[in-house]
Parts: sequence; C-alpha cells; structure tokens
Amino acid sequence: MDENVSLKQLIDELTSHSEEEQVGSRVPLVREKFEPIGAVMDIAGSGSQARLDPGRLLVLAEHRDPSVAMSGQVGSQVKMVVGKNWLIANVRTMKQGDDGSVIAAIDFLGEGTRDAHGGMSNFRRGVTRYPIPGAEVHPVTTDDLRQVFAASDSAHVEIGTVYPTDDIRGALYIDPMLSKHFAILGSTGTGKSTSVALILHRISNYSPEGHIVMIDPHGEYSAAFKGCGELFNVDNLQLPYWLLNFEEHCEVLLTTDGAERNRDADILAKCLLAARTKNKFSEQFGKVTVDSPIPYLLTDLNSILVAEMGKLDRAGDTTPYQRLKTKLDELKADPRYTFMFSGMNITDSMGSFISRLFRLPANGKPISIVDVSGVPSDITSVVVSVLARMVFDYAIWSRTEAQRPILLVCEEAHRYVPKDENNGVQAVRKILERIAKEGRKYGVSLGLITQRPSDLAEGVLSQCGTIISMRLNNDRDQACVRAAMPEGARGFLDAIPALRNRECIVCGEGVAIPIRVRFDDLEPEKRPASSDPSFASLWRETGGEAEIISRTVKRWRGHGR
Repeated sequence: MDENVSLKQLIDELTSHSEEEQVGSRVPLVREKFEPIGAVMDIAGSGSQARLDPGRLLVLAEHRDPSVAMSGQVGSQVKMVVGKNWLIANVRTMKQGDDGSVIAAIDFLGEGTRDAHGGMSNFRRGVTRYPIPGAEVHPVTTDDLRQVFAASDSAHVEIGTVYPTDDIRGALYIDPMLSKHFAILGSTGTGKSTSVALILHRISNYSPEGHIVMIDPHGEYSAAFKGCGELFNVDNLQLPYWLLNFEEHCEVLLTTDGAERNRDADILAKCLLAARTKNKFSEQFGKVTVDSPIPYLLTDLNSILVAEMGKLDRAGDTTPYQRLKTKLDELKADPRYTFMFSGMNITDSMGSFISRLFRLPANGKPISIVDVSGVPSDITSVVVSVLARMVFDYAIWSRTEAQRPILLVCEEAHRYVPKDENNGVQAVRKILERIAKEGRKYGVSLGLITQRPSDLAEGVLSQCGTIISMRLNNDRDQACVRAAMPEGARGFLDAIPALRNRECIVCGEGVAIPIRVRFDDLEPEKRPASSDPSFASLWRETGGEAEIISRTVKRWRGHGR
C-alpha cells in the first residue's frame, strides 16, 4: 500500500513538473526556504534602518548562491514582504548595535509581485507601499536579481555582468541614457578608455546609422574604431577658419587683456563684419553678423585692417591694428595651423563638412573620431568649441527637418569645463554648459569622460542623468560623485574605492536600478591604444635606437608628417 502511495506521489510530482515547464514557469519545483536575516526598525521615505542577525549573515556567507552569500553586506540587496509584493532595498551602511546585532541603513529601490512559491516577477522601480517596523528582512537570491535586472523590451545594450553573479547581464537603456546625457568617471588605469570603447561599440552595433562625434585629445580611439568610424586629424579635418564665431575669433587672434582686449575686440568686430560682407553671396543670406558662418578671405581681413589703420591721423594709436595684423600673419605662416587657416578653406564647404563630421548619412560608420592631439595646444579648446557649437547649432537650425539626434562625446572633459570659471577658454565652456542644459530639447546628447570629476564644473555634472563611475582613488573625486548620485545609489558609493579594473557602478536614467557591473572583454582590435607600457620588459630591450631617434626627429620637425 505504501509503495502505491509513493508511486502516486512520484507521478503527481512529475505531472506537476511537466505542467510548469509547459507554461514556461521559471519557478523551480522546490524553492529553497531561507530564514529571515533581520527585521525592519525604522522607516523613512528614501531609506530606513534594519536590525540584522550577524550569526545568520555568517551562515549565509558560505552559501553556494553568490547573491545569497552577499545579502546583508554593504552594496548588496535584501527584500521584505509588503502585502502581495516583495520590496527590494539596497544596504548602504552597517554598524554594530548595543546588543551585538548589526544595524544597517537601507535604501528602497523598487518592488515586484510575490507569487505563491515565494518568487518575484514584474519588478518595477519605485515604491508604492512601505513595510512597517518589525517586518522581516530576507536574503535576495540570484533568481530574484534576475527579475530585478532583467532588461525590458526598450532599446538597450548589454555591457557586462551584474556583480556578484556570473550570468545576469547588465543593460544600459539607450534612449534614457542619451537623452539625459551621461558621464563616465574613473581614475587613470582603471580601464576607462576600454570601457568607453565597449559602450560606443555596442551602441554602434545596435544603431549602425547613428551620429556620434567623439573628441579624442590623445589620439587613442582611432585604433578602436577603424572598422566602424571615420577618423579625423590635422591632416584631413580641414576645419574652415570662417566657421569660427566672433568669440572664437577673439580667442585665436587677441593677445591682450583688460581694457586693451576690449579695444582690440571692437576693432576686430568691425573688420570681421566688413570681410564677411565682401562675400558676393552674402546678400542672399539676409542680415550678416560677425557670427554668421559666411566664407571670407584672410587677405580681405588683412587689407581691411591695413585700410582702417591708414585712416588714423598721425597722432592716432595704430598699435591695436598692428597687433591683429601681426597675429594674423603668424597664423597664416605657421604650418601647424594649416588645417584651419589655409587658402584651401575659402570655398563654401559648410555642407560637406557637416555631412562628413556628423555622419549624415552614416553608411554603416556612425562614429567620427576627431583626434585633436596634433592641434597646437593654444587653440585646442577653440577647435573643440567650434565642433561642439556646430553640433548644437545644426540641431537648432534643423528643427523643421527630419530629426537626426547627435551624440557628442568629450574625453578629458575637465579640460574644457573646469570648476574654476577663470581657468580655461570661455567659448568652449559656454557651449558645453549650454548643451548640458538645453541639448535634450534639440536632440543633442552629451557624454563626458573624465578622471577628475572634482575638477569638472558641478553644474555640468549634475545635468548628467546617468553616471558610470569606475574606481576613484581621490577623496575629493569620491565626494563629487556622492553629491551627483541619486539618493538610492548611495549604498554603492563605499564600493567605488574598492572596485577592480573594468568594474563600475551605474546609476541614473540609463538603468532600472543602480547596479555594479563587471564589463565584458573587448576584442583586441576594438580596444583603444591606451595600454600602459611594461617598464620591466621594455627596459630589457635594446637595439635600433639611432634609427628610432632619426625617424622621431623627422616627424617632430615635420609635425607628424
């Protein structure tokens, strides 16, 4: 009789198991039960406190499920039952209580539906109902995290694995991340450049007809995007000088300060407007201003300066005119400035320049890498300013056309938008700040990459809806990120100094909830040329130094040619 009962039970279990498989249920037949690890003590809107049992935490630390083993530790997740839902919270801080228990500060992240087996589904961000003090706190399993981090049907790219699991994928949602801007932060040597290349490669693969402009100050990304991007440097950029607006002209041509600079600027404005007006096609454009991107000849500007200087009486001061003329002659004669101040740039190439730079059409190569490492340092910021302003102005003046959103990625962003307003070139600072504040309205996205977030203007960083933070060693940098991160992500901040290379914390609009991600490996041919040299091995090599020096000096004197 007992054998028949056992056989019947076995058949019932097998039948039940097959029915669950047919309906596609992810719930296993026997779900492991876990004892509570603590209870909620204090409830607040954004965060609360829970009292955890250190004995239970030590027992769980040996569990085979890495998510369960991590539960209750700083940066991990725990869950509570609230009605028919599981409420997921992140552990921010831990301290020892008076009775030997562990007091944990927790931040609520979101909630999911609790099924009859104790599993979770339909996770969503935000909290509609809070637990009451005394509610049990439970560990979170990998199955729970799979539901929490499961990517929705929205456009997304997978960039790595969610810590501490081995198979749950971390996803970035493209539209929320790009429309609200993003920042990638990390100290030197943390794998920041490779991670940037990985993210841009994934976005390019998803949107091969996209429009991405990347400012590359060190020439390291050209190697990473040879197959899917157009590469521009001083040899082929051909940036027409007449695209500069008046403020950028002042940055290049004026060498004085204070009252003298104001006088020089007034003279330059008058002569520049006259030079632009001399274009025979200027009448068809309507009202011409000093900022109008209308071609003019450098010889015309020079002759107008000379003519204005000749109008002065003998007692008149011609020094400002002479300063401007001398600077103009220097720019025309210096071969380093040929990419901008060349006689070849007088034709009206604005349409073709925009088409090439903004990848319109992309033809399967959605990225423009603008290598400014060969640009003279005194006008690098002006070149970045022109490129950024062209992106923004194009978006404004094409509002009545079919929209073509553009992503502008700026490496070493702290150079161009420094925290100190008196430091650096003002033109590039103004345009990047304006893109950060207004770009979303016109379909312009800004991606900032920096190793020193504390040196970056706070107003710009605060406009970034998604923050991807890799390891930061400096206390000021960590404090800056702490101020920029949303409240619910504060529990991850303690992990930032302890992150391994190619690990990051992602929070904000681009992810469902804050996550810690281990980046995927990137194929060698897609990596930027930013690897650190091995002193130990390279200092053992010798031979060919004379030829190396000869070739280097030749390139040095020829400015790369």
